[in-house]
Amino acid sequence: MTEPTSPLAPTSASRADQKPAPAGVKTAPPCTLVIFGAGGDLTKRLLTPSLYSLSDQGLLDDGFKVIGVDRVQQDDAAWRKALGDTLQSFTKDRTAEFYTPRIDEKAWGWLSDRLSYLSGDFSQSDTFEKIKAAVGDGPVIFYLAVAARFFATIVEGLGSAGLLKQTDKAFRRVVIEKPFGSDLPSAQALNANILKQADESQIFRIDHFLGKETVQSILAMRFANGMFEPTWRREYIDSIQITAAETVGVEGRGAFYEPTGALRDMVPNHLFSLMSMVAMDPPPSFDAEDVRTEKARLAKAIRPIPPENAVRGRYAAGETAGQPANGYRQEPGVVADSRTETYVALKLEIDNWRWAGVPFYLRTGKRMAGRGTEIAVHYRPAPYQMFRDTPVETLTPNIVRLLLDPEHGVKTQFLAKRPGPEMKLGAVASTMMYQDFFDERPSVGYETLLYDCMIGDATLFQRADAIEASWAAVQPVLDAWAQGGEPEAYPAGSQGPAGADTLLARDGRAWLKVGEDEEKPEGMAEDRPPSIKNLVLGSDRT
Repeated sequence: MTEPTSPLAPTSASRADQKPAPAGVKTAPPCTLVIFGAGGDLTKRLLTPSLYSLSDQGLLDDGFKVIGVDRVQQDDAAWRKALGDTLQSFTKDRTAEFYTPRIDEKAWGWLSDRLSYLSGDFSQSDTFEKIKAAVGDGPVIFYLAVAARFFATIVEGLGSAGLLKQTDKAFRRVVIEKPFGSDLPSAQALNANILKQADESQIFRIDHFLGKETVQSILAMRFANGMFEPTWRREYIDSIQITAAETVGVEGRGAFYEPTGALRDMVPNHLFSLMSMVAMDPPPSFDAEDVRTEKARLAKAIRPIPPENAVRGRYAAGETAGQPANGYRQEPGVVADSRTETYVALKLEIDNWRWAGVPFYLRTGKRMAGRGTEIAVHYRPAPYQMFRDTPVETLTPNIVRLLLDPEHGVKTQFLAKRPGPEMKLGAVASTMMYQDFFDERPSVGYETLLYDCMIGDATLFQRADAIEASWAAVQPVLDAWAQGGEPEAYPAGSQGPAGADTLLARDGRAWLKVGEDEEKPEGMAEDRPPSIKNLVLGSDRT
């Protein structure tokens, strides 16, 4: 890999040296990306790989450039080398989210030539004057890859310096990371402060979960297929489970996690974002505002969650992947008497005609038995009168499982007649994995979102009203937990706290297991032929 030590200008790498953009996809317009928090992990491990990927796909204009801003004193070459070293490390780590066997030197060289660094304090006006001089009067995206406490400060600094004033020829946009507030009052205050400086159309509240291909495919699966949407409602669906499980702990981020916890970190943003994709009503079009309006309408329909419908847990010492694991309170940066939760399970209800009476069960946790993000849609059972001699209570339910991470695909579980002279039913499963039909590229989920921001498409970004509605739904739980009590302990490497099982058991339901191989349906032949899923028809494979 070429060492990224050359200065920003003059550049010898041009778009003519790069791969052309994919057929039917336009190159993003020229702009400057200003990254606040240039020395942070988010920039190194997520934004830089995403920009490299966009460069490798030919989606960035020759006029594109990046200015990194942070307090550390360093020059352009040092910053480029730090980013390049991190990018190169992904070729050696198969567990990395952006694992790739090699880095294309031309694609990285083109990008690294366009990286420059500016040191400055986010709270000082002279920092914003230096940025103003560096970006000129062209189109600019300001990316806030910083701690949440700096969001309002930076936007105010940009506004005071006149950096958010747009013209017909030059847009000015602000990308804000999560967490967007820590409760309803703080989210409302942050929105109010930001919207004093910029119009809502300029603010792009980002959730990288929505940048994942499989998450975006939820809308395609629902609205492009006549077999799904007609039954995607309370008359046919019994319940929906949304899971985001991790095997890792807080990984040295105890000081960050302590005031945050699993609910604030994951629920009003990631899990509610997934729920909005699976539960929103069809928009009149796929125009950004039409889609965002339906998502906001869904968020506003969530009934405020009563504390009795919420379970919090905290991992204790145990074992993950055959290795001993400390409990949360033994992690660096965590206080000995911490009351922070590392697991949360919720039952919530949506007050609209499509979903009235259908419970949504959400859970997320660290140090669990397996890693996986998925949405499981449980269908109501069919009337079994004609199968009255079959033990109905033991029959496998119909479930559509949308696998989002780390596996990408759809699994359906249903019943079929077993071979033989008698009418006996058996469980069968059908699987569609994306890699069997489409060529997948290494991706961290930010590629699509960055590109969409450059072209001005806000479809996958959060709007202020949806953010506030999400916080309003969980506020009763936050208020109750603030009064005291302890999270329920669960061993590292387990399914989570027992209280989460009780939450569903009282409704006569149960969680799908995390991290366990699916049982082979009874009666399935051991020597069955290979799946026909590799006989790819109509795919984009060549």
